[in-house]
Amino acid sequence: MISKDRYLSPQKWDLMLKAFSHELPTTVIGHSVLNQPVYAHRLGSGSKRVLLWSQMHGNESTTTRALLDLFDHFYTPNGVKLLEGLTIMVIPQLNPDGALSYTRFNANYIDLNRDALNLSQPESRALKEVFDSFSPDFCFNLHGQRSIFAAGIMGKPATLSFLSPAANPQRNLTPARIQAMKLIAQVNRNLQKHIPNQIARYEDTFNPNCVGDHFTSLGVPTLLYEAGHNGLDYDRNFTKKMIFNALIFGLNAIENGEFLNHSIKEYHQIPENEKNYVDIIIKNFDIRTVNGFFKNQELAVVYQEEKKDESVFFMPVCHSFSKKIDLLAHRVINGDGILKASEIEFAEGKSIDIF
Repeated sequence: MISKDRYLSPQKWDLMLKAFSHELPTTVIGHSVLNQPVYAHRLGSGSKRVLLWSQMHGNESTTTRALLDLFDHFYTPNGVKLLEGLTIMVIPQLNPDGALSYTRFNANYIDLNRDALNLSQPESRALKEVFDSFSPDFCFNLHGQRSIFAAGIMGKPATLSFLSPAANPQRNLTPARIQAMKLIAQVNRNLQKHIPNQIARYEDTFNPNCVGDHFTSLGVPTLLYEAGHNGLDYDRNFTKKMIFNALIFGLNAIENGEFLNHSIKEYHQIPENEKNYVDIIIKNFDIRTVNGFFKNQELAVVYQEEKKDESVFFMPVCHSFSKKIDLLAHRVINGDGILKASEIEFAEGKSIDIF
């Protein structure tokens, strides 16, 4: 299976912006390891300031694509009104080198979301310099997550997940963290009309090297947005729409202050992310391996994403097999036949040539 939508190189993003019906105010805030420019767009004139960045991990493109819809919204009557109350700084691709190669890391194989204290990478320093100079009142840290997550134990797929990061190892409810929790509660309430029971809460162990945790510790409410999965939408086009909705709900709530009426209890009522899904389960499958013959098994398969030309290829990889797989799947297949050891090297994490 291949997706052309999921691969978003800096060159492709540049073409999308050039085709955009309006000219965005654009500045270069720094350069990547491979000397690619890192762009930012500042819009609005309001007193409340919001900093958004996306593709800190280069293979997480869904939120970046949603930003194009957000830019379009800013030129509608409702968007113009929103920008009267907000000043927004958007960094669409913080990690252009990772976006080009479709990898989580930058060109030095560093996870930028673990570089908040060391600031060892030029992309990390560019973000911190914008944070210091722009002095945001809120931050939106935009990411994407794998298709393995459920909204609660054995729940529906987590199409979106959120987190109000901790500010210290004790995970205290600091003022900044409380504001982020209330804002997420507001966004969640609005989203439930669109994706009921498909919103989860990300695990909140404190990591001082994570950017969201660090910015929260500096007193700025920071929201983690995670673009997740829905059904067989591996292009994540439906998820993109939900991310756009979530961005609008969040920005509107900041502008009008409505989120302050919510409680942290509402935030904690959002179910946690649980690793309960695989991509495919094949039932009633006879499997022959070097270790013997296993009859009427269930085979769990997950996809491994790889860049292939200008697309993302989803390679099926063996997860596990047993009489009964205690996991959920986005697709269930009834299998008839024998998967022979000569066809694959059957072990966890090995690719499967059956599709």
